[in-house]
Amino acid sequence: MKARVHVMLKNGVLDPQGEAVRHALGGLGFDGVEGVRQGKVIELDLAEGTTEATVTEMCEKLLANTVIESYSIEMGA
Repeated sequence: MKARVHVMLKNGVLDPQGEAVRHALGGLGFDGVEGVRQGKVIELDLAEGTTEATVTEMCEKLLANTVIESYSIEMGA
């Protein structure tokens, strides 16, 4: 069983990496990019029967800094 966790900085939190990517894209001639938010994806290989509630607990305790980051979970086979 797999889970995929998407972690992003919350709106209003400064994203210096995203801003660096936006600036670099402008330097490469991609002038239409007005903003970039950079996040991370965490893929977990889980034992069969692991619940989304358990993955949520993992996110709350370790995988995301919930003060400044939000997350979403995709559960799959």
